[in-house]
Amino acid sequence: MFLLKFIGFLAIFRSSYQQFPRACATAEALLSKECCPVWDGDASVCGESSRRGSCQDVSVTDAADGPQFPHSNVDDREKWPLVFYNRTCQCVGNFMGYNCGDCKFGFFGPNCDERRESIRRSIFQLTTAEKNKFIAYLNLAKNTVSTDYVIATGTYIQMNNGSTPMFRNISVYDLFVWMHYYASRDTLLGGSNNVWRDIDFAHEAPAFLPWHRVFLLLWEQGIRKLTGDQNFTVPYWDWRDAQDCDVCTDEYLGGRHPTNPNILSPASFFSSWQVICTKSEEYNRLETLCNGTGEGPILRNPGNHDRIRTPRLPTSAEVEFCLSLTEYETEPMDKFANMSFRNTLEGFADPSDGMANRARSTLHNSLHIFMNGSMSQVQGSANDPIFVLHHVFVDSIFEQWLRRHQPVGAAYPAANAPIGHNHGYHMVPFIPLYRNGDFFLSSRELGYDYAYLLEPGQRFLEEFLAPYLDQARQIWQWLLAAGILGALVAAILVLSVVLTCRKRKRRRSSYEERQPLLHDSDESQNLNYQTTL
Repeated sequence: MFLLKFIGFLAIFRSSYQQFPRACATAEALLSKECCPVWDGDASVCGESSRRGSCQDVSVTDAADGPQFPHSNVDDREKWPLVFYNRTCQCVGNFMGYNCGDCKFGFFGPNCDERRESIRRSIFQLTTAEKNKFIAYLNLAKNTVSTDYVIATGTYIQMNNGSTPMFRNISVYDLFVWMHYYASRDTLLGGSNNVWRDIDFAHEAPAFLPWHRVFLLLWEQGIRKLTGDQNFTVPYWDWRDAQDCDVCTDEYLGGRHPTNPNILSPASFFSSWQVICTKSEEYNRLETLCNGTGEGPILRNPGNHDRIRTPRLPTSAEVEFCLSLTEYETEPMDKFANMSFRNTLEGFADPSDGMANRARSTLHNSLHIFMNGSMSQVQGSANDPIFVLHHVFVDSIFEQWLRRHQPVGAAYPAANAPIGHNHGYHMVPFIPLYRNGDFFLSSRELGYDYAYLLEPGQRFLEEFLAPYLDQARQIWQWLLAAGILGALVAAILVLSVVLTCRKRKRRRSSYEERQPLLHDSDESQNLNYQTTL
């Protein structure tokens, strides 16, 4: 009931983040290849009048790609975003966004001049109110249509090279599901089922960790814009040494259905969610893209998976071995890389020796296999809300590695990585544009940290005191009223005691004046005892 009321209250907000800006999804914008919308704050293109940014030519890297993708000029994602736009808003200072109307990660305020570090905490360290709020935010995002962004439902060629736009509305949550799908989908080569599968702009190569880092930052920022809650941070699930899916309960992200183990309990909010972008083979057969249509409920059957490929969930020892690897990436910079921190964390290499193993799915991959459902298919995995909690913890392991080894920027490959993964490549399909190598740096420089990575004193404050302080902030009016009432009651009691004491003192003085009339010593002693008593 609380969540329903909370969602209803928040439904007055309408905002979202990323992919094709609605203002740029027109034939005029596509034919001119210019995506430079007006910022409403000053009614100028890219907020130029307020010196936020300006409309500039897009510069793409000419570094050579690896041999994994032998085609050229057949995929809209090549040299992103040039197939669609060659001019976009280039923001300056602390400003960011498709029209420079937002703040860079870690900056807040109307002028983006308030630097603040956000702390991501374990979902099990959230108070009941915080946990309920998180679930309410997820449901709000799932049921709120984006006013800022739309998704493409056809390729640029299918749009007649821009003259016939093919875009569709999408909810805030599903927008991110679609982005994950679009980055990892197969290349359509023309003809039914004529596709190239060995391509992925977000997985199986160096950009896996930076891409998902930006994805999560945008997801977090999108929730803040949607709800107006600038203190929101996305929680994580620390799955090290877990024996089962600890978050798979109705209190958190949905328990198991009592009669059908493949779907969620009807007592969970998430049981009513419809997944999108899960039918990749159908899209390939029809030569089309995912259009955001609902395709059934979330599927999840944790633990009933292929135990030969994934015997169990990752252990602390496996994570520690992964962190000990000194090379971020090694040749051939894909899922066959040996002794690569990225490939080992992603789960294509054995976390006991760092050697690539096609027969096993470990660390990051093991969680997807273990969930045995929507999470287990790459393109549609973001449909399950566990996806976000899982990847936030993966990002925290990436952060640990960065702090431990402190690599220079050159440690991220500048050339010869699989297409979309070189240092200077713009991440697909984000608009505004972000380069892979620009996010190969500590999370602190991006305005966030993890509770379990803080110094002991800070960690105690954040993990144990902060939740209660947050609760106190939520009920401060009641605490203030109780304090005032308590002070009034105390004042009345003190005044009553003082008045009573004064009355007794006057009575005693009056009685002592009559005391000399008594001459018998025993009677006098008795009177004195009684008076003293």
